[in-house]
Amino acid sequence: MATNRTYDDGCAAAHALDLVGERWALLAVRELMLGPKRFTDLRAGLPGVSPNVLAQRLRELEGTGVVRRRKLPPPAASKVYELTEWGKELEPVLVQLGRWGARSPSKPHDAALGVDSLILSFRTMFDSRRADGMSATYELRFGEDVFRAVVKDGRLDIIRGSAEQSDAIIESDSNTLAGSVYGPVALAEAIRSGGIRIEGDESAVARFLTLFPLPEPAAPAIGV
Repeated sequence: MATNRTYDDGCAAAHALDLVGERWALLAVRELMLGPKRFTDLRAGLPGVSPNVLAQRLRELEGTGVVRRRKLPPPAASKVYELTEWGKELEPVLVQLGRWGARSPSKPHDAALGVDSLILSFRTMFDSRRADGMSATYELRFGEDVFRAVVKDGRLDIIRGSAEQSDAIIESDSNTLAGSVYGPVALAEAIRSGGIRIEGDESAVARFLTLFPLPEPAAPAIGV
């Protein structure tokens, strides 16, 4: 065990929390879910964590077999962190946790949303029924971060990288695009303000943004 703190409980869920339950640990996993990152990239995705705490969490995750380090071949020759195959199995956990958290009546709606968080939210909220009969490819550009999204046969495949051919290219920042997907900013308004720039089929983009409905909020507790 990489950390001295443990629930000392035979429940497998308690053991899982021993492994990824420390503050920032699961968010570090989230930042690696879409591929390897350098330490500086992880820091950019988690601006609220100190370098020392992040380094400690990564050491713990590496010690428990969730994360590994490797050195990129030349000319990059830099070290990156990536999830192990076992670590990647946490994606459905993050997806379900995200859906559960999205239903919280107290979830803040004005908090910043990072690029990887937005992309993972698309995987989480995708509604295959809304994509019925749809076949389209998109390139999403957030500065240096580029993703290919393919909607086909009621499925969404979204990965890091460029699209060789696309129906539309969407260029924005994560917060502006999130505002158009989840509200309260209409796509037309975001385009007029320059927050979202589109190359290609604008109607295909408009439909794409409707594929990620938020779940109904949970009923607030009523005092007795």
